[in-house]
Amino acid sequence: MRIDPASDRSMLDTLRARASGSARRGPWLKLLSDVLTLAGPQAELLRHGERPWSSATFSGSRHSIALSFAGERAVDAGEALIASLPDHEFAIPGHLVADATITGVDHENGPEPRMTVEAELLLLEEG
Repeated sequence: MRIDPASDRSMLDTLRARASGSARRGPWLKLLSDVLTLAGPQAELLRHGERPWSSATFSGSRHSIALSFAGERAVDAGEALIASLPDHEFAIPGHLVADATITGVDHENGPEPRMTVEAELLLLEEG
């Protein structure tokens, strides 16, 4: 998802506005909001995907998130995300983040460094 930088709305505001009309918001919006907050304001959301997940005793969903960080300060924020995401305590009502893993990191050096971070999170329903 690309957000118009000229807009006065933040990425999170845009996501909330798009989801407000959705009949089935689910916990994905809170999860994505928390990850974007953890990543910092210089992170750009490239994509988010959700698929159902279940085992013999649990059910939930697996979320794939890709973020881009452009510029030295943004790349530093991306490195901080990589370090903090696996141990971050999420507060999502009725759900538990059972696993948060960085699945890929791609660095591009150049006049403006760029980094892409891919993460996968397992969200279980409590109850």
